[in-house]
Amino acid sequence: MVAPQTPIGELEFLATRTKNALIKVGFASAADLLRHYPRRYEDRSTFDAFPQGASIEPVCLRGMIVDTQLKRLQGKRTFFEITIEDRGGFGLGGTVSCRWFNVPWMHKSLAAGLEVVVYGRPKEFGSRISIDQPEYEIVEEGDQESAHLGRIVPIYPLREGIGQRTIRQAIFDLTKQVDYASIPDVLRKPSEESEFAGMSRAAAMRQIHFPPAAEGLETARRYLALEEFFALQLNVLLRKRLMAKRPGARHCGQGDLLKQFLSNLPFEPTSAQTRCIEEIRTGLDAPVPMGRLLQGDVGSGKTLVAAAAIMLCVESGHQAVVMAPTQILAEQHYLTMRAWFTPLGITVGLRTGSKKKAAEESVPTCDGDIVYDEEPVMWQKGKKKKKPKKEETPPDVLIGTHALLFGKAPIKNLGLAVIDEQHKFGVAQRAKLAAFGTAPDVLVMTATPIPRTLTMTVYGDLDVSIIDELPKGRSPIVTGVRAEATLADVTKFIKTHLKKGRQAYIVYPLVEESETLTAKAATAEFDGWENRLKPHPCGLLHGRVHPNEKEEIMSRFREAETEVLIATTVIEVGVDVPNATIMVIYNAERFGLAQLHQLRGRVGRGAHKSYCILVPGKKNDPNAIEKLSVLADTTDGFKVAEADLKLRGPGDILGLAQSGQGRFHFGDLLTDTALVRLARKLAWEILRDDPTLRVNPQLHSIIEDPTTIAGTTLTV
Repeated sequence: MVAPQTPIGELEFLATRTKNALIKVGFASAADLLRHYPRRYEDRSTFDAFPQGASIEPVCLRGMIVDTQLKRLQGKRTFFEITIEDRGGFGLGGTVSCRWFNVPWMHKSLAAGLEVVVYGRPKEFGSRISIDQPEYEIVEEGDQESAHLGRIVPIYPLREGIGQRTIRQAIFDLTKQVDYASIPDVLRKPSEESEFAGMSRAAAMRQIHFPPAAEGLETARRYLALEEFFALQLNVLLRKRLMAKRPGARHCGQGDLLKQFLSNLPFEPTSAQTRCIEEIRTGLDAPVPMGRLLQGDVGSGKTLVAAAAIMLCVESGHQAVVMAPTQILAEQHYLTMRAWFTPLGITVGLRTGSKKKAAEESVPTCDGDIVYDEEPVMWQKGKKKKKPKKEETPPDVLIGTHALLFGKAPIKNLGLAVIDEQHKFGVAQRAKLAAFGTAPDVLVMTATPIPRTLTMTVYGDLDVSIIDELPKGRSPIVTGVRAEATLADVTKFIKTHLKKGRQAYIVYPLVEESETLTAKAATAEFDGWENRLKPHPCGLLHGRVHPNEKEEIMSRFREAETEVLIATTVIEVGVDVPNATIMVIYNAERFGLAQLHQLRGRVGRGAHKSYCILVPGKKNDPNAIEKLSVLADTTDGFKVAEADLKLRGPGDILGLAQSGQGRFHFGDLLTDTALVRLARKLAWEILRDDPTLRVNPQLHSIIEDPTTIAGTTLTV
């Protein structure tokens, strides 16, 4: 029997050529092979009938090659085509063409007379049925009783240099030889009443590779998904326990500064904002470190709540830090908070990046030297506009990007770390910022509404405050997808509303035209819009505009001196112009749904009816139309976020890869909600009964940070 830790080179049942190929692409041990899970399966115990028409569902066909052709298209492009015929009673008869583009070498491996299995989506091509770029395998003699036919067959993700049959055969042979008794269970033995009764990690791994039946495959998948969720929840609870045990301090003043600030606001905070401020105040005033997630939809007023927390912290004699994922957002926070805090006597600093980068991009920087209570230092090509001002005393509030984590950032006596758009930072980055000072309080913010199960999973070590109310006086936003919109139509629509005294945004994905990307650019389109919209004045805003000029452009737009703003996504955050009621977004399919929802939130901020027009780059792209229709159907941020999660996955939306959690092989955070809850319960029970995991040493291998295994009391 083979132990999982056995090196690939010592697996005697594999041919030398196979072992060398596996080692070359990164497989070091038998365990590596066992953890190389299938990405899908084909039921090759029976095959689909040869299709008589197009289908949206892929088919798995077995047939004989009766013809091959290598054809040349215009230029140097080629495609290789085979015709396969249904023989031997595999289906109802017929032929299908299979085509592969720009792979002329394939004619050397596929020839008439060979039997093949192909998998792909059939479509009608003239009078023929064709499958483009299908997956394929050659049927070899003896395959009837093999890993490749006559069963539910796993299809594995491939690495360059090794084929599907080779890796499948290697794993098939390994599953016959491996010592499953040496594979420890991560989960406690399931009870007899559980759906996993009798299941173990070894049994699940056997079935996940070569399942005897589809029913057993789903049970194995759910069991291994539960393992993944359990590992995540165990680490989340350990982090939460460690944070609760760290020595902390109270970082909350009397609230005089906050009262003064709120009394000077031209509006009343919403009840949701007030509730969240009080929840944060309680956390700041506790002797243990606060870890809190502030979640709110676009335009709900998270920045105001964060500013309230900062004022309470500064009043207690401690420093606050605000970390944003991008330089533009950091600048916006700097300008906004400086305007709010300076009248209260609170000093504000900015740190965003290197002097070199600033010289190239004409962006503000402090590069270790903090500037506050005045404009940021500006660097231009070839010369400095003015020297950084050095101060011995660090600012009360320091705002920046991830640059805050490196170099000699003047972070002293830190009491509160505010992290904006948390999903763009990893757990390690959050922990590094929180390590400054003596267990400072941490407030993380996100404008991406997250379903409760995902919140519990990804942010399970944090308490949650939700701003579930928009400010009063906001008008509904009418959103439409206009694939066939002409410039004349859009111009007429915009002009109609400009004549009523309203203002408009026109958004593009690029600053300048690109040779590689087929998308429109703000700078290239600006002159055209200026001519079409005369006499209404237009402005141009993008990330490369000098920050001083950027603020002047936005000031003119806020004062309605400029009526139309042609821009990139720099307006995604921190722009509040109630009179702006029109937004047109070109090449809208190039943005994620959550980002489009964020952009859309720049209109609808006043009492007037507002409109968002989404114009895809390709008129006849059904996938783009379907995606963008989500925004036309709802303005609910939670529904938009769920649709975005389904399209892009939680790894992209929530930064799971950066957080050390990676992508799940088996679990689906959107559909396996019951398993997520069960995993949290099991993790809590383990830590309740065995806080230091002495009784369960096998779990040490799934702990991300061994320092979290400490103490004897679990606080949840």
